[in-house]
Amino acid sequence: MDGYTSLNNTTSGLCFSTRFPPIVRLNNTITSHLFSTIFSGLGLTSNFFAFCVLLGAYRRTQSRSRSSFLIFLCGLVVTDFAGLLVTGSIVLTYHYNEFIWEEVDPNCHLCNFMGLSMVFFGLCPLLLGATMAIERFMGINRPFSRSSNMSKRRALCTVLLVLAFACFIGILPIMGLGHYKLQYPKSWCFFSITPEPVDQVFSLIFSLVGLLSIVVSILLNTVSVVTLFKVCCDRESVQRRRDHEVEMMVQLLGIMVIASVCWCPLLIFVAQTAASNESTVSNKTMQVNLLIYIRLVTWNQILDPWVYILFRRAVLRRVYPDLGRTRASIMSMYPMMTTSLRRKLTRVESMRP
Repeated sequence: MDGYTSLNNTTSGLCFSTRFPPIVRLNNTITSHLFSTIFSGLGLTSNFFAFCVLLGAYRRTQSRSRSSFLIFLCGLVVTDFAGLLVTGSIVLTYHYNEFIWEEVDPNCHLCNFMGLSMVFFGLCPLLLGATMAIERFMGINRPFSRSSNMSKRRALCTVLLVLAFACFIGILPIMGLGHYKLQYPKSWCFFSITPEPVDQVFSLIFSLVGLLSIVVSILLNTVSVVTLFKVCCDRESVQRRRDHEVEMMVQLLGIMVIASVCWCPLLIFVAQTAASNESTVSNKTMQVNLLIYIRLVTWNQILDPWVYILFRRAVLRRVYPDLGRTRASIMSMYPMMTTSLRRKLTRVESMRP
């Protein structure tokens, strides 16, 4: 079959019906087990360290907005860590034990679980990034609205809702909208990209949700940065220190840039392949390209934690000492509201015995 190996659909599960090109297991190729080992080790170590840093920052912070933002960041770190742990353990077990999928998982339960995990843990950072962009947009541009004053409980519920939405999308192929299949080089499972209508629909849903999350993050973060820049440049106003706002935006921009660079190639590839009625099932070049894009996506989970580690106020002050000095707050953009609040506080003080 022109160098391809095929599996009979009547004797094995549907998830094993993909035709694969010859697999070369050299240490200098993209299929090497060294890639998976190094990526998993770096990602797990980095996310664990970042979680410890975030936990310490959460215990010390007294700002409500900062606490809510840290909850989102912790959700991002936990999902990145869990994603690497779940998918990495399956991939590394395959590489080092070289088990036969058809014998270990004849009913495709393990393959479906891994495919669901890939989609779920893949969409979580994109959706959480967009959610954090919305939260910071409201906190910076609508500081007096009720929706911007997010409590810790509300932030936690929002994270859980985002995770539930990502899980719902991941379950769709198991419910019949799409299929999870074994992918080249037979070490991982992902949804199939074929001209079949259900595969096309799910491929477009996955790619459009991811791309929409990135677009929302870019647009809202851009507006928030412009607003925050205007506030920080206002030297004549009387302000209180709000340098944590700068810290949050720097971290959010780092998350956005990393997600855009790591995810856009895969999302665009999936959308283009589905829209053009092409298939990765029997196309050697597309199977290899899909693996390369997945490797690139893995860097998102590796680099994300270093955003929280390196872009903290303690580190930023060493690079830019003026950050620790008095800076304009978001309140300075609304002088009339600030005056009104001061008058109310003065009245309360005067009424005290």
